[in-house]
Formats: sequence, structure tokens, C-alpha cells
Amino acid sequence: MAQRGVQMDQDKLRCSICLDLLKDPVTIPCGHNYCMNCIKSHWDEEDQTKIYSCPQCRQIFAPRPVLMKNTMLADLVEELKKTGLQAAPADHCYAGPGDVACDFCTGRKLKALKSCLQCLVSYCEQHLQPHYESPAFKQHKLVDPSKKLQENICSLHDEVMKIFCCTDQQCICYLCSLVEHRGHNTVSAAAERAERQREVILNQQKIQQRIQDREKDVKVLQQEVKAINRSADKAVRDSEKIFTELIQLIEKRSSDVKQQIRSQQKTEVRRVKELQKKLQQEITELRRKDDELEKLSHTEDHIQFLQNYPSLSNLTDSSEPSSLNIRPLRYFEDVKTVVSEVRDKLCDILDELWPKISWTVAEVDILLPQPEPKTRAEFLQYSQQITLDPNTANTDVLLSDGNRKATGGSPAIMFVLLSSSDVCGGQLESARFSRRQILSSETLTGRCYWEVEWSGRISVAVTYKDISRTGDESGFGNNDKSWSLHCFDDGYEFKHNNIRTSISGPQSFRLGVYLDHRAGILSLYSVSETMTLLHRVQTTFTQPLYAGLWFVGLGSTAELCELK
Repeated sequence: MAQRGVQMDQDKLRCSICLDLLKDPVTIPCGHNYCMNCIKSHWDEEDQTKIYSCPQCRQIFAPRPVLMKNTMLADLVEELKKTGLQAAPADHCYAGPGDVACDFCTGRKLKALKSCLQCLVSYCEQHLQPHYESPAFKQHKLVDPSKKLQENICSLHDEVMKIFCCTDQQCICYLCSLVEHRGHNTVSAAAERAERQREVILNQQKIQQRIQDREKDVKVLQQEVKAINRSADKAVRDSEKIFTELIQLIEKRSSDVKQQIRSQQKTEVRRVKELQKKLQQEITELRRKDDELEKLSHTEDHIQFLQNYPSLSNLTDSSEPSSLNIRPLRYFEDVKTVVSEVRDKLCDILDELWPKISWTVAEVDILLPQPEPKTRAEFLQYSQQITLDPNTANTDVLLSDGNRKATGGSPAIMFVLLSSSDVCGGQLESARFSRRQILSSETLTGRCYWEVEWSGRISVAVTYKDISRTGDESGFGNNDKSWSLHCFDDGYEFKHNNIRTSISGPQSFRLGVYLDHRAGILSLYSVSETMTLLHRVQTTFTQPLYAGLWFVGLGSTAELCELK
């Protein structure tokens, strides 16, 4: 136990440069302690840069601090040497696998405390003492124990390498500088180390700053995770509440219909039974009179017959018709038809609004958008297969090739992005354009890329769902709800909110369209052997989009290319 305490005290009083007990200990301004010669040698290497740092905490001092011996530490070291150096080395002081062993120890070798770059030998604590006590070793450079001391020897001249060749960026010995590296720009290894050390410090500062920045980012993301979870939980609760209210409303309506049916059922059944009872009474009365008339008809007494006949022959006329005129009713079957109509309308509303709900959920994205692809191969990773919806087509638009190719009756073609909820089911006549235009069947969100081959004239655009289907406002690019690139035989023209901008670029009869819905980017490319950007739009898309075509000229065609 006493030996362990001595070892612990020794560790506290060791120099972090030479790893030996402090000799002529000094305390520098940051509070760390070193041997006077060790810290002097360290700062001598930094003289060229005039930047003096603590080997432990890297704190920088300017100018070079004046060193004064710490007499209290010196006394503690001397006392420790008297009581502790004679103690036998503990087991953990012997070299084991992976340790650097003392080259001077015989038998079981101790761990080396230092390696000498001049001697190219490693020393334990005991064998290291001459390097501290003898003036002959004063200029020797001690470093942490190393197994790679031989790497400091020049393989050509078997000399210690102390020079750095800046021309060839390698360490050399003195003889190398006279022969193989003669005329090269050379400096001492210490000077190069000082320069590189300065770079190391600067890089460390950059790394530490980046670490701080990333730690801040991590904290921000942690807060984002909490915010996302809170928002999602609230959205789930609110959605469940709304759907529960909707279900309760439907259940109440269902109960009301059920009560109305049952109430009407009771009323009609009561009326029928009352009439049935009245008819039964009448039948009974008629049968009684029929029996009396039957008896009267068999009476042989003429006087009796004549006296009773007047009272029996006078039948009371019934207010009811001689036979019931039952209307061919289906009773409550019509109720089912009306309820089915309500169901169908609710389904239509859900079909119309559900994509908007799904799109709103999918649009939640706090991370920065990914960079736009650079090559066509990268664009094709986001290829979107698109077909045309005949339910939205103007009657002058003809489809072919599986609704991927269209022909118009005018000399221009427009290729467009339109909002998905503009057409509910695609079967209403109001969904058709009065102009020769057509929408795609697919909703376009996220990152999409597609290409179109055209002849005549063409435009590429984006628009929101509430764009008009009739009049001048229905033209893509003629309003603030759409953006379009018109392509002519001799150039291009970009149009938004009816404002025209001339665009220059190589003519090509194949256009590429890249959409990053979340980032609000629409990029239009001329595609040939290479891809050339014609125009890019940076905005905010608040609704899903559709692709579309607009034909103006006779014989103009457009085909949505099948990309692989």
C-alpha cells in the first residue's frame, strides 16, 4: 500500500514532456508544471513562429514567459526521491506485450519512460537518469517511448534524419542534403515541425469550432425531434377528434333516419290496420244481411216477405271505394337510394380532399433540400412515368400510344404541370378545358423528372388547382397561378402572371423537366447529347401538381417519353 502511494505521488510530480520526475520544476502561466530544460527546449522549437504554447492545454502565450524555479515542488520531488526511488518497481512497471521495453535492462525489462532521438535507444526511469544529470546528454532529444526509432535513420546513409526537404517533402539526413537533395530547399526538422505545429493548432481550432457547431446542430435537431413528436401527437389527437365528431354526426344522422323510418312505419301500419278493421266490420254486417235475405228468399208467406223486404233491401252505401286502389309503391326503397346518394357524395368529397391530406402530411420536412442532380443519369434516378387523363382533355385533343402521345388541332403545344385536385374523379364536364389542353393522370410531388418530345411549339409550366378552365385565365402562364416556358422554332420565352421573358438556349425537340416540390424548384432543360438548363424557377408550391399539354396548331404533337 505504501509503495502504491509512492507511485501515485511520483505520477503527480512527473513532467508531461519527459515523463520523469520534475527536475528544476517551473510553473508556467496556465498552471502546468514542467522541468525547466524540457519546457525551454519545447519553446526553443517555437522561437521561429513566436507562438509559445503549453504542451498539455495548448494555451498560447506571447511574449515568451519568463521561467522561475518552483522551490516548493523542487523540495517535494527531492523528498520523494529519498523515499520512493529505492522502492522495488511494481509489476505494472515491467514491460509487457505492446509496451516499449528499456534497451539497457537485463533480465526482466522495465517499461521505457523515454526514447532518445540521438541515441536511438529507449530508457526506463533508472537508466534515463544520466540524460538528466550528465552534461554530455544535455542536447539529446527525449520523446515518448517509441518502437519506431529506426524509422528516424536514413536508409541510404545510416544517419539520423534531422533535416526536412521542402522540395521533395520528406525527411533526410545531413549527407542526403549534400548529395541526393543538393540544391533543394531544406530546413531543420525542428523548424518544419514548428511550422506544421502552427498549422496543427489552427486546424485544431477549426475542428474544435466545427465540433461546437455540430454540437449546437445536434441540440437543435434534438429539439426538432421533440417538436416533431409534439406536433405529430397533437395532429393525431386533433384528427381523431375531428373524425370522431364526423362519425358521431353520421351515427346521429343514421339514428335520425332510422327513427323517421320507424315512425312513418308505425303511422302507415296503423292507418292500414284501421282501414282493415273497418272493412272487416263492413264484411260482418254484409254477411248478416246476406243471411237474412237468404232466409227471406225462402219464405213461403207472401205477406211476411213483402213486409220484411223493405228493411232488408235498403243497403247503406259505403264511403270507401268498392275496391282499394293500391298505388305501386316501393315503400321505403327510395330511402336507400337517397342515403346511397349521400354516401356517394361523401366519398366524392373524401376522394377530392384525401390527396390534399396525404400531401400535407408528406410535405413535413425540416431538413435542407438535397442538391439538384448534375448529369442526365442522376436525373433519371427521379424519372416519373406520366400518362394523360382523357377526362380532362378538350374535345379537339386526340390521344394515342396508351395515352402517352397527344395531337392537337392548332400550331402550338404546351407542356404543363397542373394541380391534382383540379379534377375530382375526371368525369365532370367542368373538368375539361375550353382551350385545347389536357392534364396527366399522375400527381407530381417530391422529386420528379420526365421528358417530352414535341413538334410545332411547346411550353413547360406549373400551376395551382384553382386555375380557370375557361377564358383567357385558363391559359398556362397567363395568371399568377402558373409558370410556363414557351418554345418556338427560333427560341424560348418564359411566362408567369402574363409577364413574358425571353430565354436563350440551344434548340432541341426534347425537353427535360425536373421538379423538387418540397424545395420549390422547377428546372427546364434542353436535352440532346448534353443537358442545357433553359430556365429555373425558385418558389413555394402549396398544392400538388399535374403534368399537362396545350395544343394550338394543326398537327402539333407531344409524346411523354418512356425513361429507363
